[in-house]
Amino acid sequence: MTNTATEALSVVAKRTSKKPVKSGSKEGKGGDSPSQLIDARIRELSDWRGQTLARVRILIKQADPLVVEEWKWRGVPVWSHAGMICTGETYKNVVKMTFARGASLEDPSGLFNSSLEGNTRRAIDFHEGHKIDEKALKALIRAAVALNTSVRATARPVRSQKRPKSA
Repeated sequence: MTNTATEALSVVAKRTSKKPVKSGSKEGKGGDSPSQLIDARIRELSDWRGQTLARVRILIKQADPLVVEEWKWRGVPVWSHAGMICTGETYKNVVKMTFARGASLEDPSGLFNSSLEGNTRRAIDFHEGHKIDEKALKALIRAAVALNTSVRATARPVRSQKRPKSA
C-alpha cells in the first residue's frame, strides 16, 4: 500500500472514530466506541489483513454514509443499516466479509465465494493479494441496505393475540 493510501486510510479512520455510539452497539473497555475498537483492530493487525479490513470499511461507508458501526461477539466489526449488513472477520489467512442476508441478494459479479450452501448468509473471503472489485462490492452493499430497508418498510405490525370470548 502506498504512503498516500495509508495516509488516506488514517484520515478516514480519524474522522470515523468520532461518531457517537449508536443504540445496539457494544462499547469496549474504557467506553471505547465501536469505531474506535475497529480502528484499534486495524492497527493491531498491521499487515495485509488490517489494510484489507480498512479498505472494506471505507467502501462500506462510501456505499452507505448512514451505516452504523458496531462491535459484537467479543470483537467482530459489524456494519448495520435497518438491520445487519455485514461483518468483517479477520483470520490468519483470510479477511471474511459475511453478509447477513446474502442469500437473498443478487450477485451478478460473483463476489460471494464462501458460505454458499446456506439459506441465509453469504460471504466473501479476501486472501492476501486479492484485488477488490470496489464497484461491485459497493453495489452489493447498497443492495443489502435496500433489502434491509424494504423489509422494514413492508413488515407487518405484530398483532396481539385474540382473547377468548367470555361465556
